[in-house]
Amino acid sequence: MSRRHVTLLLLAVLAAGLGLWAAQRTFAPPPAPARPITSTVTLLPVPRELPPFSLQQASGQPLTQDTLKGHWTVVFLGFTHCPDICPTTLAMLAGAQKQWATLPEASRPRILFVSADPERDSPEQVARYAHAFHKDTLAATAPLPALQAFTRSLSLVFMKVPGASGEAADYSIDHSAALVLLDPQARMAGVTQPPFDLKGIAADLALLTQTPQ
Repeated sequence: MSRRHVTLLLLAVLAAGLGLWAAQRTFAPPPAPARPITSTVTLLPVPRELPPFSLQQASGQPLTQDTLKGHWTVVFLGFTHCPDICPTTLAMLAGAQKQWATLPEASRPRILFVSADPERDSPEQVARYAHAFHKDTLAATAPLPALQAFTRSLSLVFMKVPGASGEAADYSIDHSAALVLLDPQARMAGVTQPPFDLKGIAADLALLTQTPQ
């Protein structure tokens, strides 16, 4: 092959490479926005879409994905007869809510307390219990099948545990203690495990709220 042919071949390969590079630059999707660095909350690599759900609130209005959109939401599963973990966690979260009070109400992070004991906890009871810690806490429950589907979608679990007396009304609820984070599109976006760091949770949610989505 002559030197001229070799030169022409190299130019053709170079042109093809430049054309492929230009095509990739033109048609490639835009890069994902940089993820904020959180200190306490573990963010999922990709937020998880949740199946449709409908929980019951004291107001009579169902709590659905649409209810939660526009805000970062911390979901906590518990029950009103809980002797220790639930009141301790809700008191801690109320401290975070006080720190978020300076953030715009339209985008302020929210807490959702979901009772895993619909047999004893009516929506009204759940609301009274949650609001005793902070008036802005969302509160809901649901019949068992809907409740199980919702918690399963968040990788949370709960189960009824009989009490020592053996009577039907004497029981407790074992439940996940983790806090699940939903993003402003109502997708599962992260989780944080006990022991909880109040300052870290408050700071992480404030940072996420102020980070463009």
